[in-house]
Amino acid sequence: MAADPTADLAELASWQRGLRAQFPIVLGHPGLVYLDSAATAQKPQAVLDSVQDYLVRSNANAGRGSYPWANTTTALVEGARDRIKEFLGDPRPDRSSVHFTSGATEGLRTLARDWLPGLLGDGDEIVVPFADHQANLSPWLEARDLLARQGVRVRVRELPRQEGSGDYDPQALEGIAGPRTRFVAATHVHHVHGVDMNVHRIRRVVGPDVPICLDAAQSVGHLPVSVAGLDVDFVVFSGHKAMALPGTGAVWARGQRGPAFRPGGWSGTPNTVGIVSLAAALDWLDAAGIERIERWTVALTSLLTDGLARMPAYEVLGCRSSLAAGSAVQRRRSIVTFRHRGIDAQDLGFILFSHGFMVRSDGHCQAGVPDKEGSVRVSLHVHNTPEEMTELLTTLANLQ
Repeated sequence: MAADPTADLAELASWQRGLRAQFPIVLGHPGLVYLDSAATAQKPQAVLDSVQDYLVRSNANAGRGSYPWANTTTALVEGARDRIKEFLGDPRPDRSSVHFTSGATEGLRTLARDWLPGLLGDGDEIVVPFADHQANLSPWLEARDLLARQGVRVRVRELPRQEGSGDYDPQALEGIAGPRTRFVAATHVHHVHGVDMNVHRIRRVVGPDVPICLDAAQSVGHLPVSVAGLDVDFVVFSGHKAMALPGTGAVWARGQRGPAFRPGGWSGTPNTVGIVSLAAALDWLDAAGIERIERWTVALTSLLTDGLARMPAYEVLGCRSSLAAGSAVQRRRSIVTFRHRGIDAQDLGFILFSHGFMVRSDGHCQAGVPDKEGSVRVSLHVHNTPEEMTELLTTLANLQ
């Protein structure tokens, strides 16, 4: 990766213009700048076309009929499972499984409810993050409480973090993980600090037998995700943050550590149109080039953090040593969160919208952080431009 983000931006400028032109909602609102892709991503025309094509040609239920439309829908759903495995670089697709959910939150809760209790016995321990998204903490605490009511005592340990960077601390984890550690939950890219949490280092600490669940809501669709390289057992993500429709997501399960993953209860009608849109979104991301998308968004966030670091009125959350554009420390992955030292975050959000910038301003569902301790989060995708970053920084500078 180039030390100067402008080199990546110059090299990829023509490619990016072609992709930006494929987002109707972006082109249709020239006076607005969408900077909330971590909450939900906008949809390229190919995804919109896939939805309409499916609904007007073969809309039916899946796995319940023998007529052509039903057979086509069933094949599309099964094909989407294979597409997810391929997109994640699954080295053993014959052994893994994909379960569709309404999003990452439901996926994590399904694992905590239907799979984790079968792994744990009295006195066992699990290690989970206490400062990531609430969806990657609450389900594991709920599982602990459920087991406690059944007389099974499970200890929940906090996944330790480094004080300065906010990254996970593998050295401190060595003092926590032990023979009773049965499970670890982690996050791939932090939804507030925007950093890659280097999950591969967790495997080296906990050993080859402990299942690891990865919340990939902020990485799938934004940067390459390789289950082979990460060596995790579950990848959970939301479709709407990967340019698919809302109300769909997936749990990829390796199926090699712990009991087999079999969600409980009766499986009702799947969100067929959402699943169709998810497969189309993954096709679009592959065709666009997920590595290039990462390079573009990382370069944009470097411009933003570099500019904010020069403004005393703002505090950027997360690692302070990585703000400069030429920093050798890992850069943020499309997410920059900050506070103004004199303006409330909610007020700043309203002010920015009055200048055409759509950002998120609250507590961002971060575990342990009340909404009253709000901040402004700017989250980018491939349709955003360097000119938008310049305009945003000019607006923020005028508010100092």
